Amino acid sequence: MRIVLKSTLSEETAHKVMTVLARIWALATVLALAAPAGAADTIRLAVQKTGTFSWELAAIRSAGLDKEAGLALEVTELASTEAGKIAMRAGSADIILSDWLWVSRERTLGAKLTFYPYSSALGAVMVPASSPIKSLADLKGRKLAVAGGAIDKSWLLLQARMKRDGIDLKSEATIVYGAPPLIAAKALDGEMDASLNFWNFCAQLEAKGFRRLTGIEDILPKLGAKGAVAAVGYVFDESWAARHKEAVARFIAMTRKAKELLATSDAAWDKVAPLTGTTDPALLKTYRDRYRDGIPRRSIDDEEKDARVLYRVLAEIGGRDLVGPAAELDPGTFYHAVPGD
Repeated sequence: MRIVLKSTLSEETAHKVMTVLARIWALATVLALAAPAGAADTIRLAVQKTGTFSWELAAIRSAGLDKEAGLALEVTELASTEAGKIAMRAGSADIILSDWLWVSRERTLGAKLTFYPYSSALGAVMVPASSPIKSLADLKGRKLAVAGGAIDKSWLLLQARMKRDGIDLKSEATIVYGAPPLIAAKALDGEMDASLNFWNFCAQLEAKGFRRLTGIEDILPKLGAKGAVAAVGYVFDESWAARHKEAVARFIAMTRKAKELLATSDAAWDKVAPLTGTTDPALLKTYRDRYRDGIPRRSIDDEEKDARVLYRVLAEIGGRDLVGPAAELDPGTFYHAVPGD
């Protein structure tokens, strides 16, 4: 039936942070002589007003990382990710945030876009703390709310995972589709047995005492992925990147520094907190922890290999409505021209 409707870093995390800092240092060394001595290079960013990219930009500006990189960031705030895609197609933005699935599809249609990882933070299946649901198999016969619609990537990946255990969740549970804020509100009202939502809405539920039944990142190994996969990334035209190769490299180095600042400094979040829409300390901490969990720390080659594996899974279950005519991730989808990668 379908109805439309860790403040303290662990030793392992500390090791990962040091690894990424080493990469940043290597990249900064390569770029030191390339940074312009005169006018800064301008990069036009189309950013969802309520998205986490605005958090990163706040950290960048507060620490002066844009000036250090010799970049002038022109930011246009938009209402949705779809508006960002329109801006990219129209040539009014140099960089937006989107996913490699969309980039690959656009490439098959002739738009030579390319992708560089931004975040591996994914959604999760959430249940009330007192729920009798203890495993994914317990979702059978339950009412599950799904954010984003029938071809949402997290929902398709969850279905693919369940089919490995012989469970067709789409037909064996009551599925309700809706916008992420509505799904979160319905979950809080107790109208659903469980919900699958985007990571930031899951954080809101978590801060209210809900339990993570499973994160989408937790099911990816069962689908063939070797590690955390950055589903969202910086997207830009490859011909533009070729003309501004050094500026793109400095941009990526700058964003890495911002991420590591947000990963290691609670004080850096003072500039981010006003952008989150909450003053609740518990929710702010959850936002911070989940954001940190989603910072990419793998090589671009490893990211691309796993993306190719998951693309095949998504193509099989989502079909042409999701991926278009291509059965494989389009070559060139991932950007490989960054020093140190």
